[in-house]
Amino acid sequence: MHRQSMLAAERKPEWLKVRPPGGEGFSHLKALLGDLGLHTVCEEAHCPNVAECWGGGTATIMLLGDTCTRGCRFCAVTSGNPRGIVDPFEPAKVAQAVADLGLTYVVLTSVDRDDLPDGGAAHFAQTVRAIKATDPTILVETLVPDFQGDPEAIRTALGGGQDVFDHNVETVRRLQATVRDPRANYEQSLFVLRTAKELRPDVVTKSSIMLGLGETREEVLETMHDLRALGVDIVTLGQYLRPSAWHLAVNEYIAPESFEWYRRQAEEMGFLYVAAGPLVRSSYRAGEFFLESRLRGKGGRHGG
Repeated sequence: MHRQSMLAAERKPEWLKVRPPGGEGFSHLKALLGDLGLHTVCEEAHCPNVAECWGGGTATIMLLGDTCTRGCRFCAVTSGNPRGIVDPFEPAKVAQAVADLGLTYVVLTSVDRDDLPDGGAAHFAQTVRAIKATDPTILVETLVPDFQGDPEAIRTALGGGQDVFDHNVETVRRLQATVRDPRANYEQSLFVLRTAKELRPDVVTKSSIMLGLGETREEVLETMHDLRALGVDIVTLGQYLRPSAWHLAVNEYIAPESFEWYRRQAEEMGFLYVAAGPLVRSSYRAGEFFLESRLRGKGGRHGG
């Protein structure tokens, strides 16, 4: 009986069912990135939106390999020791892929690379510069690790000239130690976001919160207040989905109407944009949401 109740708790509600990946756009993007030896967080993290985003020609490219030096209990990416290995040609490969795909908005992320002196910050900056060199009108969002709270690494990562600087707080303060690797923590993540805004007031800052891990509504509101107090511009809220039996179990499937309530609360706090929904992810269809039109508007351009 207990096992049946556990299985019932893991059974996904209707609003979380998505179609399997496929189609011409998906196949083209998969083949191109595979030929260049590039990784995407879409595949590595088992993102539920891979069919929708790839079918529309959008992908979040994962820099610095597919092995993370940390072991967060929510994440499907492989943990291990990359032994300092970095592909020096990756920035050029990414720029080529972006050009070949005709993208106007690119999201770059990476595994944690605590084995590197700067955590991979310079690699981020080099990749952004390579993309901008092919076409300066391409908008680039970087979803970065915490660089162990090193302000110089944060400064370096910002040096590429990205348009959006994104670092995820992931969960509420109380659940940090349960959900994330011990080397990550709430205050360190807030420090990254605060430092980025101080160093580059022009950059749009963004963070993401997973729901369904046992947090309370009050704790989610507190987290959003903390982010907004640092000047964070964009917040996204999505449902945590268990990648495998080895990962944290889902505590609760949050109903769509609850996400809508959180969205309204966040907008009242003054965030420039809020994406909240069961399938929303930190980089979910970034170029098709508010960000592109607003950022292009800043420069007198109009995006799709």
